[in-house]
Amino acid sequence: MDGSSYYIPAAAMAFAFAFKTPALIRSWRDPLLRSVCALLALTALVFLFAAPPTIAQVNNLTGITNVSAPLVYCLLDAFSAASLVLIVNWRGGPPTLTRRINLRIISGYAVVIVALGILFVVGSTPVERLRDFDTFYAGTPFIREMIVLYLAAMTVAAFAMSVMCWRWALQVRGWLRAGLLIIVTGYLFNLAYLVAKFTAIVARWNGGDLDDLSTYAAPVLASVGAQVSAVGFCLPLAGRRVGDSWTTWANYRRLGPLWRELRPVSTHAGGEVRISWWSSAQLQVTQRESDIHDGMLRLYPYFDSEVHARTYDASVAAGSDPVHARAEADAAMVATALQARAADPEGRVISATEVNPASTSAPESPRDLVRISMALRRSPIVAAEREEGGERLR
Repeated sequence: MDGSSYYIPAAAMAFAFAFKTPALIRSWRDPLLRSVCALLALTALVFLFAAPPTIAQVNNLTGITNVSAPLVYCLLDAFSAASLVLIVNWRGGPPTLTRRINLRIISGYAVVIVALGILFVVGSTPVERLRDFDTFYAGTPFIREMIVLYLAAMTVAAFAMSVMCWRWALQVRGWLRAGLLIIVTGYLFNLAYLVAKFTAIVARWNGGDLDDLSTYAAPVLASVGAQVSAVGFCLPLAGRRVGDSWTTWANYRRLGPLWRELRPVSTHAGGEVRISWWSSAQLQVTQRESDIHDGMLRLYPYFDSEVHARTYDASVAAGSDPVHARAEADAAMVATALQARAADPEGRVISATEVNPASTSAPESPRDLVRISMALRRSPIVAAEREEGGERLR
């Protein structure tokens, strides 16, 4: 892998971190958000400092031969700790227990990171190695232990992440399950990276030469694993947002029949209070619901409780559940009220209710506007009641 193979994913992770930074500043106390940002930042740093050009530059700037090796190892183990902390915070649970587990994870990996630095200081690495440090120094006292320690710490994290995500995936559905399974796939690549590293190192210990596994195969596996895991972490959030947006726009569309029926009697019919077409889906739905409620408010004097009761009974007799029957009854009452309002252009009924407000029908309870709208468009019972209402007015 050349430098670009490291720098491109590093830039992508840095961009994702920058995108999350405003939210992090606003909600610093959110442990899940902090965990996500820490993981993104550490992933970017790992790719940045693991690139051979960066390794050479850091070694030259510090004047310490191979100092990049323990730096990258520390970043890799910090990344492993951040992954575990993220999955613990993501899954949730009692705050006290979650904090205790996170503290143990952070403390354990902090000890490992300190140990890596100590082992590098007491060891000796006089020959600079940009790509094959692990295998070249696999038999060097103290450096050998440093290499094994960082790999062992990564193995523990990769195995724990795979098990936790797999078990969790079996308990959930939807986008979260898909994301967890992708994370498991990513960590299988990480485990393959570790197997390649250990295999090459053990081969060195036994006089063999499988350095290509560590030098060329392992970095590719690690890069693929990190990027696949990142997709897994992002997918549930992105999928949930897409799903929420889809649901919101679907509700906007389903409200259309009721909104169009009531629009002529709504105070917003003239466009006095409108929002721009590029407004969010939720705001568009809110505007449409506001128009519907306003139209219903103006139709209350024309609402006929007998129509409501008759339609409800007919719907229940046809096999509908109470919720659907009530929606059909509300839809029929709206349809006949619109007919009555159209037959009263001078607004005599409205004037009478202004004189005697007690005669105005008050809303019984919050209505399911989407169900009413669908019933208004599709229900044969509502259509029949509308037709009968028209005949009565004639």
